[in-house]
Amino acid sequence: MVSSSFLHTLGGVLITVLSETLPLERRVAISPAAAGKLVAAGHTVSVESGAGTAAGYLDADYAGVGAEIIEPGSAASRPGVVVGVNRPDGAFTADHTVIALLDPVWQADATAKLAAGGATLISLEMIPRITRAQTMDVLSSMATVSGTEAVLLAAHKLPKLFPLMMTAAGTVPAAHVFVLGAGVAGLQAIATAKRLGAIVSAYDVRPAAAEQIRSLGARSIELDLDTDDAEDDGGYARALDHDHEAREQAMLAAHIAEADVVITTAAIPGAASPRLVSKEMVESMRPGSVIVDMAAERGGNCEVTEADHEVHHGGVCVLGPTDLASGAAQSASEMFGTNLVNLIRHLAPDGELTIDLDDEITGEIVVATGGQVRHPRVLEACS
Repeated sequence: MVSSSFLHTLGGVLITVLSETLPLERRVAISPAAAGKLVAAGHTVSVESGAGTAAGYLDADYAGVGAEIIEPGSAASRPGVVVGVNRPDGAFTADHTVIALLDPVWQADATAKLAAGGATLISLEMIPRITRAQTMDVLSSMATVSGTEAVLLAAHKLPKLFPLMMTAAGTVPAAHVFVLGAGVAGLQAIATAKRLGAIVSAYDVRPAAAEQIRSLGARSIELDLDTDDAEDDGGYARALDHDHEAREQAMLAAHIAEADVVITTAAIPGAASPRLVSKEMVESMRPGSVIVDMAAERGGNCEVTEADHEVHHGGVCVLGPTDLASGAAQSASEMFGTNLVNLIRHLAPDGELTIDLDDEITGEIVVATGGQVRHPRVLEACS
């Protein structure tokens, strides 16, 4: 067993909450409610001034639950646990344990650079999908928010109403929404579109997802493809080979052409987004239709997507937002903070942070220690 222990304060762990620096980021890693739970558990919580402002939290809200307010940018000078939503800037040393969404496989070089200072790096993307870790699963929490926001964005951009309406001025037909991918984000998109009154259909490469789609009242689109091995051990979709991907596109074309709104959610952990919607498929859609590509950050599921831009192609509006979770920043921060509280409880059950690499959760999420990347998938990506 390889383990490392840190006792940062006499009364528990010293936890510093970072201000986010990405231009579109409005979330904060620890909400005041989460900070209060950590303080009540005996930990010391310091929050960089203004860290929660964009999510609707004032410094006074944190001070009111016993957190200390510190100068922005001062986290690196304070030993202990440093928590953020995204990979932080700055030089962190062996005195630090950094917990954030590091994107360590896709951004392997940046992760290795951060690790070089000696800090222990804990990547929230690597939390395993097992029962013990469900309450720590930040990706699922953020996907819930993003799936909801994607549909609301589409509803705002679509030049027609979602629900069926029978009025004195005539009948307004319901919008047709097609969701590609039925992971957490896709299922939430389905549920939200149904609540708004749309007619919803969905497709996922994993055969097991069909039942989940139907349970939400949507039509499950099933293609004549051999996809029995399309799901990995963690429940995520695997990438299809080029031939399967081309056949999949051809079979999806008719369903996309009929849709008023297409929400694409297909993502492969640590890899480029699979291409599901070609330029020709976009051109087959009716003018005024909307595509929200939730996989835009890694190239997009749609051929014409541009990350964080609104593209109009043949009368179709194609959106590639990478900040959907920030659209409901306060709700997202509450969920993110709760996940982190549960993770810290796991890492410090007796008030002392213990990094036990033999633990099935901890061993998966610690991607670097002692200045070296240790996680096999990240090492492979670095090579």
